[in-house]
Amino acid sequence: MPKWLESRYKSLRDELGDSPFRFEEAANILREKHKDEGDQVNFVLSELRKSGWLSVSFDPADARKRVYKLKSIGEVISETLSLEKNQLTRGDLEILLKKAADLIRTRVDYTFILVLLFYKRISDKWEIEFEEAYREALADGLSEEEAKEEAKNSIYHDFDIPDEFLWENIRKEPARLPENFSKAMKVLAERNPELKDVFENVDFIQFTASRENAEILRQLVELFSARPLHHVSPDILGDAYEWIIRYFAPQKAKEGEVYTPREVIKLIVEALDPKPGESAYDPACGSGGMLISSFQHVENEHGETEADKLFLFGQEANHKTLTLAKMNLYIHDIRNAQLALGDTLLYPKFKKGEGSKKFDIVIANPPWNQDGYPEETLKKGEFWHERYRFGFNPKQSADWAWIQHMVASAGDGTGRVGVVIDNGCLFRGGKERAVRTGILNADVIEAVILLPEKLFYNTGAPGAIIILNKNKPAERKDKALFINASQEFEQHPEVRKLNRLGDEHIKKIVQAYKEFTDRDGFSRAVSLEEIKENDYNLNVTLYVFPEEETEVIDTAQEWEALRKIEDELAEVERKIEGYLEELGGATDV
Repeated sequence: MPKWLESRYKSLRDELGDSPFRFEEAANILREKHKDEGDQVNFVLSELRKSGWLSVSFDPADARKRVYKLKSIGEVISETLSLEKNQLTRGDLEILLKKAADLIRTRVDYTFILVLLFYKRISDKWEIEFEEAYREALADGLSEEEAKEEAKNSIYHDFDIPDEFLWENIRKEPARLPENFSKAMKVLAERNPELKDVFENVDFIQFTASRENAEILRQLVELFSARPLHHVSPDILGDAYEWIIRYFAPQKAKEGEVYTPREVIKLIVEALDPKPGESAYDPACGSGGMLISSFQHVENEHGETEADKLFLFGQEANHKTLTLAKMNLYIHDIRNAQLALGDTLLYPKFKKGEGSKKFDIVIANPPWNQDGYPEETLKKGEFWHERYRFGFNPKQSADWAWIQHMVASAGDGTGRVGVVIDNGCLFRGGKERAVRTGILNADVIEAVILLPEKLFYNTGAPGAIIILNKNKPAERKDKALFINASQEFEQHPEVRKLNRLGDEHIKKIVQAYKEFTDRDGFSRAVSLEEIKENDYNLNVTLYVFPEEETEVIDTAQEWEALRKIEDELAEVERKIEGYLEELGGATDV
């Protein structure tokens, strides 16, 4: 409770205690104690009611008036604890989702779990919004029927959901779940255009064409119906959403889908350090992990209000993946994002005038070695002169096309770029070398980080991060920092064959980048001249190689151990000779 409201609560509580009171009584006290008049008194009572410190009922003597009663601190604490007791924890949600994952295993697309989780969340939240609006309408003097109709108004809700399509109403007809969900999603997409991409490609009727899948849907609905999701914090619910994506990542990697480990994203985001008021853009946004981590970074560093001032933009070519991103952002309670569908290398959706829109942060893990973007194809795209001014890549790898697009999308004054890329693009020759030469000579490459192997679900290759800066500090001009982080890993706790970056590894790498200093066997600032002498090769191991630990040997101690072993061997030999002599004597007999 803010201080100004707390002081007025205390004044009213001191005078009225637990006794019911009317508006006039409160007005007299607040006028005397705080000089509040008319509308100010109304505002105070309204804020106390919204904060849960004041209950309101109709005056039995006059239905046009209301009777108020202040709640004690004990009552408020009790209600709060009761609410928290019924809230789902992160562990509760993971158990629930693990059961859902076990239900579908590899037989059904995991997208259905995410869509159901999303639908349950928005439906439960609608009911809470309805209850709050209903109580306020009653407090404003409306009848029960009038209050109910008022509370259904879309102005009180994130999404416009008709009564019949609320989760609990759909659930009442188990035999008609596919039809009702399909109809609900069609209606919701019509009433809420922002949900069109989320729902239009989810076909529950086709999904339940087999009896087995129909039973899976019924069990999933009952599983999600077990606990309400309206009071679960966005952070916990967002983590649960990410858990599902991560849980199925190994399976999806075999189908070609790419999941960027969240530790790798955290490393890039901390290095680029997005700030309130800036813009962040991911041209290959996938399920939205880079954008969400950027938002969370600002929230952790500057607070929730400031995080809302980070403007997020993303483009994705895969319609289904874009749907996951939109749901993911909503589940995390992030609303200041614009996501677009389309092929970024040919048709960038974010434009300004006759060129690409510029951003403060450009961050991505684009498809590695993507085939099909030779020079003649890229020249068919929009703004290709501006975006591919350093040259064109070979048909079999678009790595440097992605990097060039990202550099072109970064603002000249504050533009910082972080890209996760295949290690091979750092040193391959031919057309890639020509583009690499141009970008190096433009002096925008600030750091190259070699990652450990076995971080990614779809490949055991190590991968690399390139950080580019359109406005490098003077002390970093004509230099690039090389960081060999190939040994900075720990065993993945869930997937036996994978490694991961631990918090201490991320901290060490980011600190080295920010300090831009040499550390033996780990980091080294290399002049552009030296890179030119190495034929513009950016292979990190060419400049920094981890030092092997040398064992310090105590010569005297080792010599003593060796002499002891020799004495033991001599004793064994004497015993063997004795046995042989005994055996020889026995043979003579």
